[in-house]
Amino acid sequence: MSQEATDTGRVRVVGTAHVSAESAEKVQSVIETEQPDVVAVELDEGRYRQLRGDEPDDLAAADLLRGNTVFQFLAYWMLSYVQTRLGDRFDVQPGADMLAAIDAADATGTDIALVDRDINETMRRFWNRMTRIEKIQLIGGLAVGAGNGLGIGLAIGVIAGLFFGPLIALFGNTIGITSALLTRVAGGALLALATGSVIWIGAATILSAEDRLLAAVGGGIAVGGIAGFGLGIAEPITTQLGPLTVRVIGSVTLGLAAGIIAGTLLGELTDIFRTQQPEENIEEFDMAEMTDTDVVSAMMAEFRQFSPGGAEALIDERDAYIANRLVELRNQGQTVVAVVGAGHREGIERYLTHPGTLPPQESLTGTQSGRIPWSKLVGGSVSAIVIGFFVLLALSSAGNQTLLRLFGAWFLINGIFAAGLAKAAGAHWSSSLVGGAIAWLTSINPFLAPGWFTGYVELQHDPVNVSDISTLNELLSDEERPIGALITELLEVPLFRLIIVVAATNIGSIVASTIFVAYLLPLFALDLGGVSGVVTLLIEGARNGWQIIWTNIT
Repeated sequence: MSQEATDTGRVRVVGTAHVSAESAEKVQSVIETEQPDVVAVELDEGRYRQLRGDEPDDLAAADLLRGNTVFQFLAYWMLSYVQTRLGDRFDVQPGADMLAAIDAADATGTDIALVDRDINETMRRFWNRMTRIEKIQLIGGLAVGAGNGLGIGLAIGVIAGLFFGPLIALFGNTIGITSALLTRVAGGALLALATGSVIWIGAATILSAEDRLLAAVGGGIAVGGIAGFGLGIAEPITTQLGPLTVRVIGSVTLGLAAGIIAGTLLGELTDIFRTQQPEENIEEFDMAEMTDTDVVSAMMAEFRQFSPGGAEALIDERDAYIANRLVELRNQGQTVVAVVGAGHREGIERYLTHPGTLPPQESLTGTQSGRIPWSKLVGGSVSAIVIGFFVLLALSSAGNQTLLRLFGAWFLINGIFAAGLAKAAGAHWSSSLVGGAIAWLTSINPFLAPGWFTGYVELQHDPVNVSDISTLNELLSDEERPIGALITELLEVPLFRLIIVVAATNIGSIVASTIFVAYLLPLFALDLGGVSGVVTLLIEGARNGWQIIWTNIT
């Protein structure tokens, strides 16, 4: 603890561990002894209300879905999850120190000042300051904490496999993947799908859902691999499908197989690595040491190693923000006891001693990062190219029928994948259909995503509440719960289901766009005379467009 005083007022900073029962008792004792004019706590309005047990607000659709807010919320959830797990280990409610300060202030009739920056503002700046690699590590850490490595690896493998498929279709010939091989693979895939469907339906009254799934997948792979791919007995069927269909099914199947194998290996390695890690005996820590400068400094240094930019937004900027508020109270002649996390104490005291070094409060809000938005620039360029492609074809002699077929294929493939994956993730029909209907447009617009529209409609059915985070933390803290039951219960939480639905819709649209470029555009190019024919039409369209513009301006 420390005291900083001026001729007008005085601030005493109490550094605490947010999950320490001893810290809570110490806070109450200091407030009762000091009898300050104001008790300042490291809370904003929303967290203060939640800590006091007020009914949490529903999250507004616009606030939750715009920009990167879903990912910011995931980051906030991860930080909350870590704090909850620590609280469980030490059998104390997270935030007990702040609640003790509030209760002590209420008991003595002392004013309470909420001096922390709004958590939403902090998380926006936290997310924007992190690099892409750090963001992947952060979300990946939450995913690994939510389930076993094999399940996470398989999920990643399936997603990666959907992207491998188009690459195989485009460049497979260069690595020896022939049409004959794709035909065998496609036949195996069709037999696997048919066999799995028969087992799933036939075992409905015999096996549990989990056992049915394992039997269907295992039986389908066995029959498809041996009879379809190995013996080629499905070739009479695949020859009737046409070369394009065989190419699509075969390459997607190969991509999924490669992704699932890689994901399985990754998951197994992750589980092995985790089991070999020595378990930390956290219970042996003396909780009094949680506020010691050396322990806190070590924790802060570790976080800065992971993400220097994130640490700046989460720690340094909040030090300055809180210190600005405390200096204001001190200059008003108030005697203040400020209860803050131990990690903020040193920085706040430094600013209180040298207030001239404080950055302006307005510089600690907003989300401008000063970085060039490369992703938006690239996305905008891709959008301009796609739109220009359609416009130039429309101005050429390609014909309206060709354009309608091209646009219809773009609309359908985006709609089917976006709506299909959204529905598979648990979205209502109205939500998934809205996302599917808008996917064709959002696929070429880097500033929109079909998941936002799906999520917006989904929120009309199931509002999301900040209390969902506590529910998710409770589920993830139960290490004995089977992974199947955990996933089922997680999907019953509106916040988790919304995040999955939004992500699934966006992934569906991305996969559809990739498949369109890899599979369907080459087919249309053949109808238009191959690459040279398409280039000729584009040049013709550009010439006609210029003539129209020149005619109008002259």
